[in-house]
Amino acid sequence: MTTPAAAATPMAPHEANAHANQFALLKQRRFAPFFWTQFAGAANDNLFKFAFTVMVTYQLQLSWMPPAMAGLAIGALFILPFLLFSATAGQLTDKFDKTKMIRFVKNLEIAIMLIAAWGFVTANAVVLLGCVFLMGLHSTLFGPVKFAYLPQVLDSRELTGGNGMVEMGTFVAILLGQVAGGLLVAVPQIGHTSVAVACVLLALVGRAVAQAIPQAPATDPGLVINWNPFSETWRNLKLAHGNVVVFRSLLGISWMWFFGAVFLSQFPNFAKEVLHGDEQVASLLLVVFSVGIGVGSLLCETLSRRQVEIGLVPLGAIGMSVFAIDLYFASRALPKVAEMGLGAFVHQPAHWRVMADLALLSLFAGLYSVPMYALIQLRSQPTHRARIIAANNILNALFMIGSSVIAGALLGAGFTIPQIFLFTGIANAVVAFYIFMLVPEYLLRFVAWVLSRFVYRFEIKGDEHIPTEGAAVLVCNHVSFIDAVLLMAASPRPIRFIMDHRIFKVPVLGWLFKLAKAIPIAPQKEDPAAYEAAFAKALAVLREGDLLAIFPEGAITRDGTLQPFKGGVMKIVESARAEGIEPPVIPMALTNLWGSYFSRIELRGGQQVAMAKPFRRGFYSRVGLNVGQAVPPQEVRPEALQQRVSGLLAA
Repeated sequence: MTTPAAAATPMAPHEANAHANQFALLKQRRFAPFFWTQFAGAANDNLFKFAFTVMVTYQLQLSWMPPAMAGLAIGALFILPFLLFSATAGQLTDKFDKTKMIRFVKNLEIAIMLIAAWGFVTANAVVLLGCVFLMGLHSTLFGPVKFAYLPQVLDSRELTGGNGMVEMGTFVAILLGQVAGGLLVAVPQIGHTSVAVACVLLALVGRAVAQAIPQAPATDPGLVINWNPFSETWRNLKLAHGNVVVFRSLLGISWMWFFGAVFLSQFPNFAKEVLHGDEQVASLLLVVFSVGIGVGSLLCETLSRRQVEIGLVPLGAIGMSVFAIDLYFASRALPKVAEMGLGAFVHQPAHWRVMADLALLSLFAGLYSVPMYALIQLRSQPTHRARIIAANNILNALFMIGSSVIAGALLGAGFTIPQIFLFTGIANAVVAFYIFMLVPEYLLRFVAWVLSRFVYRFEIKGDEHIPTEGAAVLVCNHVSFIDAVLLMAASPRPIRFIMDHRIFKVPVLGWLFKLAKAIPIAPQKEDPAAYEAAFAKALAVLREGDLLAIFPEGAITRDGTLQPFKGGVMKIVESARAEGIEPPVIPMALTNLWGSYFSRIELRGGQQVAMAKPFRRGFYSRVGLNVGQAVPPQEVRPEALQQRVSGLLAA
């Protein structure tokens, strides 16, 4: 399997993590031209669609498409190609050079916008509806390229920041495109011509910038294209379902689009019927929502230590539900008044709570979606990554259609818009809980994220030595009951732990370790069957190419010093090598944990116990993890590993 970092090498040699933050990517050729290409495309999509919607709603009198149906018809035509052609788009992206695909799509955009320009100048709604469908096709072809390109040019520690930048850029482009479309089409006499010129110019700018994108070689050039969209759609969904974590992440992202579509589709009516504002108020709601998504997307890199941190997903889900529900309470009892303009609206204190709820629920939606996208990119096989993204686009479209149908049914049944927001917030909490129980990795990473950022100041050194793919054995000193949780926080990949069977009896922690599928082990003399079963399960973990962690001391230290390493790690490595697996062994050392609440430092009844004094060492104390270079499996010896860990403790 080709790693993201390796795949990036022929395009633009770079040092991993050479940039200080995600904004520095905008100075690099491997990212900047791609970013501005997709930015121009998203802006053009929305300038075109919004200008056309305004034209049909306010300027043209069409008996066959009344204003109330215009938005629905345009939205449905735009989404239809995602259902029909996403599967084909995914195949094309895997088969061909992604840069060539991007340039082809941008050439197509120019052709579509030239036709649309004629439609605007002649006010021909039929031509413009056809262009809506074609722009949907353009976005369908670009979607898999957009998300398959990033992991090919960014390493795993840059994926979260890169996705955050793209997500932020997309929503800013949507906002600017809609504002520009609404303003230009309303200009007297020359409005339609202004929109036509703007659409063509944006398409030309996007194509010009795309020329600077470096080559991104095909990941599966031998793929035979299946042109049947229905059978290929089903095949793509089955392909995605092959990786349970990835597939359920696809469902999680599609649910986010369901959630967001409820709010975006109701903004005009919410502004008019509930907030009693005019069109400018509806635009303000869109601005607040877009800015919130952008800020949340950018925060992901800061909050994740520049790794794919799916622990942010539960945090995002919690925030989405809390502020969607509060939006109901903030808006349900607003007094009915005459229609307000923007100035009058913002002078009402009650409206600031509404805007704060919208900003925060969209911010948390950004925290929710970006790590999921990054996880899908990281965990999908490079050879069919684009087809996985295509499957995601199909699911997104289905969920957005479902969102419209359900929202329409609730309105038809007499629900108010605030009640629909309440229903959506509660449904989000239920769906999120269900997903996190199905994929406990999200919940475990959330606990590890909270513990390593709010209970301790957790500093990691040398985490680049943790392999981003393939089997490996992690060995670490054992200082406290939460050592495993801190190791989870340090690794971008799931870790399976071999742990003393007695720790599973500890309240809360035992439940967490069961969720993490930790492997219980008992002393050989005490329970020979459990002892052998633990090593058999450990070997299965390595056989599957995953990370396995072991605490070779065999128990939590009782005096803060490093205890002699036992021979279990040798047995694991030798068994793996006997099967042709050569797992490197990564030495690690947890520092400054001795004396904390979770270490066995308190003396009670003649025994040393942990968790006796909650604030024994204060709050937010500094702890660390030092990770050493990998030891080849043929050089593994317990005494040598102990010396390496001892050296890391002193580092």
